[in-house]
Amino acid sequence: MNSPQIAPQNHPQAEATPVLSIRDVTRTYDTAAGGLTVLKGVNLDVMPGEIVGLIGPSGSGKSSLLHAAGLLERPTAGHILIDGEDVGALDEGARTRLRLSRIGFVYQFHHLLAEFDARDNVALPMRIAGYSQAEARRRAETALAALGLAERTTHQPGQLSGGERQRVALARALANRPRLLLADEPTGNLDPATSQAVFEALREMVRETGVAALIATHNMELAGHMDRVFALKDGHLEERPAGFLVAAHLTLGHGRSPDACRRKGGGVASRS
Repeated sequence: MNSPQIAPQNHPQAEATPVLSIRDVTRTYDTAAGGLTVLKGVNLDVMPGEIVGLIGPSGSGKSSLLHAAGLLERPTAGHILIDGEDVGALDEGARTRLRLSRIGFVYQFHHLLAEFDARDNVALPMRIAGYSQAEARRRAETALAALGLAERTTHQPGQLSGGERQRVALARALANRPRLLLADEPTGNLDPATSQAVFEALREMVRETGVAALIATHNMELAGHMDRVFALKDGHLEERPAGFLVAAHLTLGHGRSPDACRRKGGGVASRS
């Protein structure tokens, strides 16, 4: 069994209660060839104001871990705790209410409604959660302004750039002031400069609001700017030091994988 991956003692939030705790989580899917286990006894804590990255190839289980953390799927075994509360036994209605009130989601595709302007796209989840139109729009405008979109609130998605649309999606995830932000390849469809700008906006919002963020990405450069990064390998989490991520970013595209670079002494820091 893996030991719990908790915040380092020198982390600024080390004494706080984790927003998200994943304990001994296993996820097995039924397939025609039998059971396929993508998560094997995974443990992870994400603290307030912390950005934790998940890396790994497609099919390694990143999305499965995010879905379990976001109460979109039930793990085969193990426990998910939000603010110290084990939410595994909640019925579907309670899980939905918790998602609406305490969890924000950002995906690779923004999923904005074309007929709504930016403000009403951001306000929609709050309207579903029971907020009045005036309050939902007020919060939406505040979130959009914080992400540099104060002048774009009445623009429809087709009138926005790719980076602006993704920032609207980020505002939608954060407008309800969630405790936990889950992002699956949030910059995957953006060019490098726009990707960096969106990530910087996300990081600033995390620092300002204290939301805990768990982000799955293939972007090694962005991962290198996160507080901690874990690779999913054979169903287990392995923490990656900063040196590994720098070397991965520099060597990808040159025919050598990060793991090969580490084995051959290609400047990758060994795990401590």
